Amino acid sequence: MINKTSRNKLRRKRHLRVRRKVQGTEERPRLSVYRSNTQYIVQIIDDSKEHTLVQARSSEIKQGVNKETAEAVGKLIGERALANGIETVVFDRSGYLYHGNIKALAEAARAAGLKF
Repeated sequence: MINKTSRNKLRRKRHLRVRRKVQGTEERPRLSVYRSNTQYIVQIIDDSKEHTLVQARSSEIKQGVNKETAEAVGKLIGERALANGIETVVFDRSGYLYHGNIKALAEAARAAGLKF
C-alpha cells in the first residue's frame, strides 16, 4: 500500500520545523501568514507573551485568494503594524513556499514600511 500524505500535512511538518527556529519577541515579533482556500490571515505575534499584536485578513478587503488580494493584505498589515509602533518583524511563512502570492504579500508588507 502506498503511503499517501496530503499537501497540508507536509506543509504543517515544514511549518513545525521552521517554528523551532523562528520565535517572535517583544522587540521583533513574528509575522505569521495563513492561506486557506478562501482567504489570507496575517498576524503579528509576540511569542514571549503569546499575544497577537496586529492582525489582518483578506475578507476585510475583498474575497478571493489571488495576487492582488495578497498585496492588499500585505499593505494593510504593514500600515497597521506601523500605526502600533512595530517596525521590524520576523517573517513566518508557515510552511508555504516563498513564491507567488506569499512572496507578493511579503513584498507589499515591506513596501508599506515593515522590515524583515
